[in-house]
Amino acid sequence: MLTPAEPLVEVAVDSVAAALVATALGADRLELCVALESGGLTPSPGLIETVRAAVAVPVFVMIRVRAGDFVYAPAEVDAMARDIEVAKGLGADGVVVGVLDRAGAVDRDAMTRLVERAAPLPVTFHRAFDVASHPLRALEQLIEIGVRRVLTSGGAATADQGRAALARYVKRAGAHLTILAGGGISGDHVVSLVEKTGVREVHLAGIHPIADSGPFGFGPTSAPNPARVRRVIDALRAVRPD
Repeated sequence: MLTPAEPLVEVAVDSVAAALVATALGADRLELCVALESGGLTPSPGLIETVRAAVAVPVFVMIRVRAGDFVYAPAEVDAMARDIEVAKGLGADGVVVGVLDRAGAVDRDAMTRLVERAAPLPVTFHRAFDVASHPLRALEQLIEIGVRRVLTSGGAATADQGRAALARYVKRAGAHLTILAGGGISGDHVVSLVEKTGVREVHLAGIHPIADSGPFGFGPTSAPNPARVRRVIDALRAVRPD
């Protein structure tokens, strides 16, 4: 059975509207980014400040300077370090970032620098972890560096399909690091996923794309998608009192 305090639900949002919808539905934490269709990029200072002022739950800010792979040039790491400073100054409660080297291992130098820059805020290593060449070795490195949580589907298309790996990660991480399960989380399987893997936190996107880009053709756009968030939270509440 789930314990009363678990699991925490994090919702990825890319607008003030989505943030308000997610928190009204009971999200425990927000991951704030833009360009969710590209896996999330760093939001503007204005968006960080506005969302932070609008909601009472913790807001973790995505730090990712571009779409594509997770191997970054020194100048890109410089930019992410500066973005972390900006997010801290605007009241972020944590940051989300991930850097790999060309061999698919954790870029220790870059991640150490970014974790130090974020301190004392907690750092989440995002789903770059799912393309790491040796996930358990990467997990060991992230623990040593001081990363506080890892967002992962267990290397599968969805977290539900990656249960076996998620359970291994949870066991290895122990109390050193939190495994945040993400990828296709739904109300149909979230309770079973939590109970079978031992994850204490789950992550899902709280918006969906809209095909109609509006009268000026600037799309694609997005809008809050409360149904998916509600189903996950309702499923967990059915077995966990608030």
